[in-house]
Amino acid sequence: MKLTRPIQFITIFLIVFGLANLVDATRSSKTYTESFPAVVCPPTLAGLSSQISLGSTKTQFQRLQDKTAKTSAVKLLRLPVIADSLLVNSEVTTPVVWQSRAGRWGGAALCVGPVTSQWFVGASADVTTRARLVIINSGLSDSIVDIQAFSENGKQQLQTITVKAKNYSVIAVDTFAPGDQALALLVEPQSGRVNSFMIDEQGQGLRSIGGDLVNSVSSASKSLTIPAIPTQKPVRGQTNSQGHTIRVLTPGQVDADVTVEVLSADGVFIPVGLNSRLISAGQVTEFALKPEVSAEAFAIRITATEPIVAAVKSRITASGKSDYVWSTPAPELSESTMAITGLSPLVVFAGDQINVSIDLTLVNGKTVTKSVVGNDVATWRPPASARTLTITKVKKGSFAGAIVTSVNGIGYFPFAIGSELAKIEIPD
Repeated sequence: MKLTRPIQFITIFLIVFGLANLVDATRSSKTYTESFPAVVCPPTLAGLSSQISLGSTKTQFQRLQDKTAKTSAVKLLRLPVIADSLLVNSEVTTPVVWQSRAGRWGGAALCVGPVTSQWFVGASADVTTRARLVIINSGLSDSIVDIQAFSENGKQQLQTITVKAKNYSVIAVDTFAPGDQALALLVEPQSGRVNSFMIDEQGQGLRSIGGDLVNSVSSASKSLTIPAIPTQKPVRGQTNSQGHTIRVLTPGQVDADVTVEVLSADGVFIPVGLNSRLISAGQVTEFALKPEVSAEAFAIRITATEPIVAAVKSRITASGKSDYVWSTPAPELSESTMAITGLSPLVVFAGDQINVSIDLTLVNGKTVTKSVVGNDVATWRPPASARTLTITKVKKGSFAGAIVTSVNGIGYFPFAIGSELAKIEIPD
């Protein structure tokens, strides 16, 4: 009888301990679902035309302002966009949108998933500007978005707007810093599924000066690579009217020392005056870039003592018309797929040692394998029949961008992933 109670106690303890371990084991056995969130493409504003390059005719899409979530197959490899912004379930493939104003300008941008912040380095707010910022809310509830502008006159007043669910707002860029010439905008949503796009246009009276889509970057950095900047030789008997302008902002509280290296087929060099140049904090700074390079494109690498954002504006003549293009930083190149149907881009790779393996899918379904190797800068133009370009292998420290030329103008887009794989836990 004396041993009965201790034995009972030990038995009960072991049962409780075993049940606790069973519960822990059950809780630790979790299941997940993985998917690529839909990417968002910009709307087509009045007077513009748009086409989205896609990787498959079976790609599903829906119009932003549709009341239902029903999707349809695109049925085309290059989808015209009449007006509304589109949500595209493109999976691993990043669609590229081409927008243009007939006979005046053209520009390219990536269709991307929602992001927590976007920096736009481009456009102006002076009398020549017709630039607009398009903020898209693809979520099911209203979104509140903060817009912080910087110019050559410093940090501007913060503006906050509300964007209705499954809708978009178009804001004239000159409202952020009226009269100022050099702008950089930070768009930060407080809530919601938000994307933004910038359309930069300039004109004097009825005369068009050009235009472009300005691609964004997610954050400031101490090291930036802009991999594809177009060059153009002057026509015989004419002076070189081309010009490059670097626009830089240090958004923090401390000034930055900035060094600019040119990467070209002629080698790597630092232009005169661009070694350890001081950039005042909070003020957008511009300076001319006039490299002597022989190839049709070059790259720059910018290093700074403080995080910065930057872009390069290049004036170019395309199809006999004056235009300009904004080249923006690209993230480090990784395994990814870009849709390039109908674009015929000049692809520019930048890095100390370039070694990239590519699978190119043509519109007829055939796949071609290509390798691009080189030092500093390497260029390659896929055939006009190319549908998708897949990076299958890449050496660390490489970057890539593309230059697109059409009858309307010239544009640029960086090689980046539009939609990252999302992992969501399935509740028990």
